[in-house]
Amino acid sequence: FSCLPDDRVDQRTCLICGDRATGLHYGIISCEGCKGFFKRSICNKRVYRCSRDKNCVMSRKQRNRCQYCRLLKCLQMGMNRKAIREDGMPGGRNKSIGPVQISEEEIERIMSGQEFEGEANMSWSNNGDSDHSSPGNGVSESNQPSPVSTPSSSRSVELNGFAALRDQYIGTPVSTHYQYLPHLFSYSAHSALMPPQTRSLDPQSHSLINQLVSAEDLEPLGTPMLIEDGYKVTQAELFALLCRLADELLFRQIAWIKKLPFFCELSIKDYTCLLSSTWQELILLSSLTVYSKQIFGDLADVTSKYSPSDDELHRFSEEGMEVMERLIYLFRKFNQLKVSNEEYACMKAINFLNQDIRGLTNASQLEQLNKRYWYVCQDFTEYKYPHQPNRFPDLMMCLPEIRYIAGKMVNVPLEQLPLLFKAVLHSCKTSVSKE
Repeated sequence: FSCLPDDRVDQRTCLICGDRATGLHYGIISCEGCKGFFKRSICNKRVYRCSRDKNCVMSRKQRNRCQYCRLLKCLQMGMNRKAIREDGMPGGRNKSIGPVQISEEEIERIMSGQEFEGEANMSWSNNGDSDHSSPGNGVSESNQPSPVSTPSSSRSVELNGFAALRDQYIGTPVSTHYQYLPHLFSYSAHSALMPPQTRSLDPQSHSLINQLVSAEDLEPLGTPMLIEDGYKVTQAELFALLCRLADELLFRQIAWIKKLPFFCELSIKDYTCLLSSTWQELILLSSLTVYSKQIFGDLADVTSKYSPSDDELHRFSEEGMEVMERLIYLFRKFNQLKVSNEEYACMKAINFLNQDIRGLTNASQLEQLNKRYWYVCQDFTEYKYPHQPNRFPDLMMCLPEIRYIAGKMVNVPLEQLPLLFKAVLHSCKTSVSKE
């Protein structure tokens, strides 16, 4: 199967103002107007002021009314100021850097002008900035969607709780190994004011989704997770159970790869490379979705019978605390979304097809496959959930969080995993029972 028609690509909109996008500019999909505004603001070291509450609406018609909020959104959505050529000439530089995530503090330094102190004189401005509407030409094939990990802000309505969590718990960029996932955040949700339109699912999307779902083993897990009342589970017993579960989940991922509709399109070397880099993420995603009833039901019952010692509680690391808090947030997000099997299958494929992993022999082919299922997932969610215009970006925002958590879990000492799972499963089960 080839990618979906090019006219689907032409529908992409600017992440800043919602105007028609013309390509990848300074790391994110945007229109010519916002591209030029961002470049002028950074090159001229402009410092703007907002006469309202620093949460002005950005749209094609209103983007010129508040330069402060426009620049703020450019930074929040990941526009990369380091991609602007120092001489201000067209073309950009360091395009491989891509979108960036910077802390709330660094954004404030830029917006207030502190970042520019000691350099050329600052230009204070409240005036409207001349702008031109974006030309209507399509997006070239080279300007594929690009990810953006966005810092949190209460002003960023489209980021929901994900951004607030990111800033609350780390406030710094995630490690580059887990930060990027191809083609995630170039999607701009339709205006909530527009009534949902009845539409049909692309036949090609329907076929591809059915193939992905057929490749999944959706049967309940076979690892026994039943326990007698009154039995006290030891740390060693719980750890052994967690290992058995991980083994079964990993075996299912290996079997899944061989059933993928694109299995013959990539080399065994690339599949091995992808699986070795993403298996923890795949297991985590499946545990939070298709196997969640067993994990947060049966396994939670087992962990409730485990009582950690004072020494175990005392040794619980900061890394473990962060993983625990983020896992609880992610569980609540997935519980709220109620991810369907079709969406899960697409998310899993998108996460697996990561061309940024080192050692791959055919990254360009992976990129095309990734794009294919990115559009398939978008097509399905817009068709199946027409009254939830933010559903697709909400789903995609969960993937970098899964990748980040999976990377952090590697650093949690093995002896702390039983306590980590007890805390997470107890908190999640309690939160569900209260709803």
